[in-house]
Amino acid sequence: MVVVTEPSIRRTPRTAPVPAPEISPAERQESRSPLRRMLLGLLFVVMIVPVYLLVVNAFKSQADILDSPFSIPLGGLTFEHMSEAISNPQYNVIGGYGFTLFLVVTVDVLCIALAGPAAYAIARSLKKRTQLVLLYFLAGTFIPGAAVIIPVIYVLREIGLANTVTGLIAHDVASTLPVSIFLFVGFIRAIPVDIDHAATIDGAGRYRTFWTIIFPLMRPAVVTVLILNSIGIWNDFISPQILLSPSSGHYTVTTAIYAGISQYSTDLTKVFPNLLLAVAPVIIFFIYMQRHIISGLTVGAVKG
Repeated sequence: MVVVTEPSIRRTPRTAPVPAPEISPAERQESRSPLRRMLLGLLFVVMIVPVYLLVVNAFKSQADILDSPFSIPLGGLTFEHMSEAISNPQYNVIGGYGFTLFLVVTVDVLCIALAGPAAYAIARSLKKRTQLVLLYFLAGTFIPGAAVIIPVIYVLREIGLANTVTGLIAHDVASTLPVSIFLFVGFIRAIPVDIDHAATIDGAGRYRTFWTIIFPLMRPAVVTVLILNSIGIWNDFISPQILLSPSSGHYTVTTAIYAGISQYSTDLTKVFPNLLLAVAPVIIFFIYMQRHIISGLTVGAVKG
């Protein structure tokens, strides 16, 4: 007689839940510090007041702006001045959107295409001369852009790119490379070198290893660089104003405002609506993408 017994079921021991990290009394006291709250509140007021004045006064008459710039006259708000700013060809801020967007996209693509491989070569090399190259790029972050704009004009004249869109793009790409390379190098150094060795064993060259393996892993850093560069190019006024003369016929958002309202600087019903049209896209863009900026700047800070 054969007795069939049921197989014993192995029970895996349940792991105890990981307790949440306790906040020390010192950290809890610091988070509740009235001085910290006061400083944060002061910083919030300093940053929000100019935005509030810009939004509110864009829909008010000249008299209301001069009499009470901080008030919100619900019965006196009008969209007439905003509509005029959009449709008036003399200001052409909306027309500047297209050229500025083209400039942003072109500079971002060229910057990523140049900064990515350069940062990969610097991060994976242990030679001293390579580190000197990194220091050379870092030196560019300490030089104000306005300080080199005059030498840039002479250089563009010598190579035949003065007063051209190509010359402006070349200048913007060169000015965005230092910070981009610096961020990329820090992020790539946090990626294990074993990934490169495995790709080499599989027959991948350095270019293929970077673009097909390393570059997809750099997504947080790439997004951060794209956001920072886009905001900087959108808000830039000195470079397009000096490198592109009015005879070129090309206006960015900032230069279009300057060309349109410089002669009407005392007419606040023309100043505030055009300024709001210029900064509204970049404010919305920053608010929506700020979490990507923070994550991209901190993701490579600690090597796991």
